[in-house]
Amino acid sequence: MTSPTKKLLEHALALPEEDRRNLGEALLDSVPRRIPGETEQAWVDEARRRAELIEAGDDESLDLDQALAELRASLRPAGR
Repeated sequence: MTSPTKKLLEHALALPEEDRRNLGEALLDSVPRRIPGETEQAWVDEARRRAELIEAGDDESLDLDQALAELRASLRPAGR
């Protein structure tokens, strides 16, 4: 980190929390989001794998309503 950057960071850290949060979000938004090639390829491979399972009828996927119902049931305290 360069000296001017360190000085800027010191000033930024002295800001109130909301200003730091807004500044941090603005800085993150200014940086292009890059997905590494291997990560992107892994997502493509997973999507293809899932599509093949669905086409073959071998998937055990749930529709959204069913999945949410099971999730809610698992989060309820026992006996309710």
